[in-house]
Amino acid sequence: MAGCERCGATLSRHARTPVCPTCQAGTTTLSARPPRLAPAVWMWSDPAAAAALSSRDLATILRAYRAANGLSQEALAGLLGYDKSYIAMIETRRRTPGDVGGRRHIARALGLPFHVLGVADPDGADFAALVQFGDSVVRLAEVARRSGRAVEAVNELWPLVARLEARAADSRLERDTLHLLASARLALGVSLGTVLPEERLTGAAAWTGKALVLARHLGDDHFLAETLRMHGNELRKAGRLPAAVARLEHAVAVSTDPDGRGSAFALLARAAGEAAMPDRFNHAISACRGLLDSDTGRGMLLNPFTLREIHARGLLSLNRPGDALRALQRTELGEPAAPQWQVIERVTTGEILAAAGERAGAEDALSAVITTAERRRLPHQLQRAIRAADRGGMARIGVAGRAALQRLRGLLAPAA
Repeated sequence: MAGCERCGATLSRHARTPVCPTCQAGTTTLSARPPRLAPAVWMWSDPAAAAALSSRDLATILRAYRAANGLSQEALAGLLGYDKSYIAMIETRRRTPGDVGGRRHIARALGLPFHVLGVADPDGADFAALVQFGDSVVRLAEVARRSGRAVEAVNELWPLVARLEARAADSRLERDTLHLLASARLALGVSLGTVLPEERLTGAAAWTGKALVLARHLGDDHFLAETLRMHGNELRKAGRLPAAVARLEHAVAVSTDPDGRGSAFALLARAAGEAAMPDRFNHAISACRGLLDSDTGRGMLLNPFTLREIHARGLLSLNRPGDALRALQRTELGEPAAPQWQVIERVTTGEILAAAGERAGAEDALSAVITTAERRRLPHQLQRAIRAADRGGMARIGVAGRAALQRLRGLLAPAA
């Protein structure tokens, strides 16, 4: 794979320019009005709501949609242009919209795939155009995510994924379109893994897992390795550590290029540290350093800044705070490959300083995290900072973190 002509990072398989998304978006600023996560996506990140969708029962789906999005029957009626009493009758199965047009209207208004409500997608021409530009949607969503705008990435990806899922349910996808669906599922899962709080991260892992189902059958080893890496990382974040380690070891085994192999080792080090597997952790860290020293692997996950954070965080997870502090003090920092890595590194710094008894430094690091994580819409990192503050007895920072997290939760659900 070619590298970015500015920073040397590995380019995406969808890249159409010689410059990586992070460099392209380096001067992009966050919008003054933070976007909300699309309501349908929020619903599909909730396992209970996803089960309702799979039931194909309209009454169950509407009740679950309201519950997942915090809507009253009156608010849902307003979204659909119906009377509240009609919504009540549908939910109690006293009325059922039997006409195709009515069900298509509900699917469009709520952003749901048509097949979930038992009707076909009527817009064949629109679908052909959507597929034609599908790679660009995935690529631009990756630009948005890497530049700190993951909510926008999710909202761009969701219409593409929804339409592709509907066609896949009808077994109407050719091989190239199946590859696009796998790529879109993967991008959606990774973006959700950035913007969802910890209690919802299983939803992100579910989407990367759906991508892996297709990747295993597409015969593209490079894409399979990428999918294994991303799915393994989302499993780690969701707390499924043994499964995460297994996926990441598989990713190492099937990677066909040094950058992919290095990224897999970096993620494996993080998962093995959290899983208290010191031998695997040490081996993965050594492999990363070997690739960096030989200059045969570089990228977002394999660079001095990222590796320093992964090494220090793993040592802390292995109950070696002194070694973690020394690793943190290594001088070969470099620069973060994406804005969110600055936040991740600051959380780890705060955790390690607190564990080492350096309260003042920990407070400074975690205070900076609260501000930046909220601005970048990173609830998972806020939750890490809150836990570190609570463990270190930093009540003021914990209060500020919880207030910021509550504000973020308001952006991750539709207005009533």
